[in-house]
Amino acid sequence: MIRRYILDSGPAFDYLFRRKGIHLRVDQLRLRGFRIGIGLPTLGEIAAGIERSASRDKSWLIAKRYLNAFVLWPFNKPAALEYGIIHGELRRLGRPMQNIDIMIAAIARSLGSSVVVTNDSDLSAIPNLNVENWSLPPSAP
Repeated sequence: MIRRYILDSGPAFDYLFRRKGIHLRVDQLRLRGFRIGIGLPTLGEIAAGIERSASRDKSWLIAKRYLNAFVLWPFNKPAALEYGIIHGELRRLGRPMQNIDIMIAAIARSLGSSVVVTNDSDLSAIPNLNVENWSLPPSAP
């Protein structure tokens, strides 16, 4: 089975702008045959963040240089069905969450992938979702 990592918005921005060593970790994993990418909802969050940026034009130049390095996973029918399941699970748990985060989790769960986050993330509250916090040092193999 091919191991996939879907980056949430925070680590995706860190990769694009070469922060926190995320790009180094991605490069190491790619050399080991892992697939690293983002979901379409994350691409929307990246575009929105850059559009709000005080350095919009410069940020787009940087982002466009590295965006093609990502596998881009769609929000397709399996992800949409998974979205409904996750939404129901969270509702039963009394745990509200932003729809875009549920969409990212749904893509990951439908693919059997890990979601990469940094710092605290709502995604860790989603049942049966493999979440890795890359703000922590990598564990030994």
